Amino acid sequence: MKEKNKKSLKKNLIEYGIIFVIFGGLYVTGLHTEVLGFLQRGILATGLMNPDLEKKEELALNDVNPAADFNMKLINSKGEKVAMEDLKGKVIFMNVWATWCPPCIAEMPGINKLYNDVDKEKVAFIMLSVDQDFQKAIDFNEKKGYDFEIYRLDGGMPVMYQTQSIPSTFVIDADGKLVMTHLGMGDYNTNKFKKFLKEQY
Repeated sequence: MKEKNKKSLKKNLIEYGIIFVIFGGLYVTGLHTEVLGFLQRGILATGLMNPDLEKKEELALNDVNPAADFNMKLINSKGEKVAMEDLKGKVIFMNVWATWCPPCIAEMPGINKLYNDVDKEKVAFIMLSVDQDFQKAIDFNEKKGYDFEIYRLDGGMPVMYQTQSIPSTFVIDADGKLVMTHLGMGDYNTNKFKKFLKEQY
């Protein structure tokens, strides 16, 4: 019996050792974010994380749509300065993300598809990276081949958009009202969400 327990313990230690080496290797190479993002993309595919535009308490959809704060300065991947105020009159889809955040990585392909499906004359995207090194975000975006522009802050973040949850997504309608705040990852490439965006023109 003791011999059997020793073999079982040895087998368990070997299995845990292999798992530790795999995860350690992924962490050291920086691939853990990609792998976790890939796994979370599978969760998104189930539809469990779709923004529920009817159940306000689940999505944190605002009961009263406050006036959005446009006092935000940005710099894009080309080094050009952009004022959020210049986007007034358009629907704004703003996503706060980072390259080190697996849920952010998971929702990006869907956001890119959404971006390619919407009318750019009516909808603007602010993909706001909070990476300390913005070049990492630029390199990531180029490597992935996403079509949307990415930005970093050029100054402070208005209190309205400050969040401890990454990713976070905000939608501002064409009248300048904050109509949606979604904390955490979501699948925005759905017919229901596209219809919701059109209703904000």
